[in-house]
Amino acid sequence: MTKKRGRGRIEDYSTTLSYFILEPTKIRFQYPPSTHELLQFLCSAHETPGPVPSLLLLDGLEEYLAEDLGPQEAAYLAALLLDTAAHFGHRVGPGQGCGLIVALQTQEEGDSGDALHLSLLQRYFPAQCWLQFDTPGAGQCCRRACLEPGGQGPRAEWLMAFQPDGQMTVTPWPTQADDPNSNKCSSSGGQP
Repeated sequence: MTKKRGRGRIEDYSTTLSYFILEPTKIRFQYPPSTHELLQFLCSAHETPGPVPSLLLLDGLEEYLAEDLGPQEAAYLAALLLDTAAHFGHRVGPGQGCGLIVALQTQEEGDSGDALHLSLLQRYFPAQCWLQFDTPGAGQCCRRACLEPGGQGPRAEWLMAFQPDGQMTVTPWPTQADDPNSNKCSSSGGQP
């Protein structure tokens, strides 16, 4: 898109507008029914024709981990997810990248295998966003959101409250400096 400014001067606004206008995006959903098929999909994703994805999202990682994956298999899956995202990031071009989001629902009380998987995954995915149930007010449904960038910046927390009429409010959670009773977000008791 160009715009004439002044006498005979044409400026290109396409780069500025690209930050504000979302281009149509094709979303491709894949539902590998087993860990084996998920691994096959990730191993062959680079051979798939078509546009390079800008985001890989794996929802329900706990379902794949529940298939009695040992620590080596869980580490292999995490490394393959990171490698696949890095591969697509290189194909997209410099400064673009391919994002990776892995969603995992943890249990309040887990066995030692769950704790081992969680510890291993935290090593591969240091940046985490936790979503925990919080004590609601009258007629509210509340969630506490915590973003831990994994050494890339300070932790940030918010309280999301959903009113009975559907209205949502988001307020900052008091920091530990503001509230000494505020506990650090962790996987225990939370659901990322």
